[in-house]
Amino acid sequence: MNKSLYTKLVLIMVALIVSLMAVVGAFLMNEIRSFYLDDFYQKMQTVFDYQTLADGLYSAANGADAPEEMAKVLKAYSGQLGIDSGSRNYYILSGDTGAVMTGSGSETGTLAKTTNIMTAIGGNAGYVSDHSSSYMDVALPIEGSAGRFIVYIKDNKSNVRGLSSKLFGIIGQALLIGLIISVLLSLLLAKAMVTPIQNLTKAAERVAAGDFSPNLTSNAQDEIGVLTRTFNGMALQLEKTLDDLKKSEAMRREFVANVSHELRTPITSIRGYAETLQDSRNMPKATEQEFLAVIVNESDRMTKIVQDLLMLSRFDAGSIEFAYERFSFEKSLHDVYNAMLLEAQKHSHNFTLELKTPIPDIVGDTARLEQVLINMVSNAIKYTRDGGSISMIAGRKDEVVWVSVRDNGIGIPKEDVSKVFDRFYRVDKARSRESGGTGLGLSIAKEIVTRHNGTIELTSRQGKGTVITMTLPVEGRKNEE
Repeated sequence: MNKSLYTKLVLIMVALIVSLMAVVGAFLMNEIRSFYLDDFYQKMQTVFDYQTLADGLYSAANGADAPEEMAKVLKAYSGQLGIDSGSRNYYILSGDTGAVMTGSGSETGTLAKTTNIMTAIGGNAGYVSDHSSSYMDVALPIEGSAGRFIVYIKDNKSNVRGLSSKLFGIIGQALLIGLIISVLLSLLLAKAMVTPIQNLTKAAERVAAGDFSPNLTSNAQDEIGVLTRTFNGMALQLEKTLDDLKKSEAMRREFVANVSHELRTPITSIRGYAETLQDSRNMPKATEQEFLAVIVNESDRMTKIVQDLLMLSRFDAGSIEFAYERFSFEKSLHDVYNAMLLEAQKHSHNFTLELKTPIPDIVGDTARLEQVLINMVSNAIKYTRDGGSISMIAGRKDEVVWVSVRDNGIGIPKEDVSKVFDRFYRVDKARSRESGGTGLGLSIAKEIVTRHNGTIELTSRQGKGTVITMTLPVEGRKNEE
């Protein structure tokens, strides 16, 4: 690609220079011929308009040796006429036949009958110019007592051809210099263009190989600079996209593994107890009822897992609907407190509710927000040893309401705090399964709070306890009727 682009640029520059010089050369050649032609006829007409020259020619035409006398008159005006024996000569021709009678040139006999000679034989002055002919001529009829004569000036254009030849040589030299300059300039231009393109190509090859580290630098404000910066942005976006895909794939695999594991556990348990019941015909009634209770509990647990997964999938698809309305958040706090009080007392917990400020009515989905509150309190009860302390504290700050659930339970390791809202995360897997937890509660809670334009955050110290806080805007979700 490098050599090809260099070659193309050089050829383009060479073709441009050659074309330019050819056009300029043709134009100059044509202008020189036109200038000489126009100058010749203008000079001839001007000189022959001299009255003294006309009088001298007519007077000589009346003499005994008219042709020689007329030639002498023309010789006297050689300077004005530009007579040069090598290129331009004068002749005295017979007015009847056009035969050469005398002159400064070497031609004798009868000259070729040009258009101007034929015009003069007809009795008129011949000043017709022809760009394509190899000569320039003027023929003027002169009539006297000695007969009819033609004053004929002929230029063979040797000066024009000589100047054209010199000009052609100059153009050739200029063309050669121009070609050398064009090659040098094209190489410099190609280097300026190809180098960043080569860098982009190498960077693109590395990106194609999975290496997104190249960060090309270019301060140029031209198209190459724009392309370089665009490429950097594309590479960065590709890297982010690839990272997201890797994370998504990892999450998908982890999710599938977790779902498989979570469903396998109750299924295995149900199958084991069911097979034991099937094989043991003389099992005591109490043991049979105990086994059946385990089967029912595991079935309920599987049902809860499937329901939570369906809810999360609906959140992901954006198909879940919320019933937004203004309701008493204070009443919901009391309802949840009363609903969870008995469960807390079963574990001998000191469970309290404290309102720091009056709680206003808010806009939201009552059932789903109470579901979040229940999950917050339920987790505190599950992960606090019997006889612990749990408190619900709520209040209002500016245009938001907040509620915190504090406990002095087992806490969460520092490195795992950021994972509590991940799906299937559990602080204590054994304790969670014993209490029927699926590891999806906080994930669902975060989705619900996010849909309300609220926040839910958790802080914890292992062995000291946990605080989880939810904040909600009083006026509910923006742009929500």
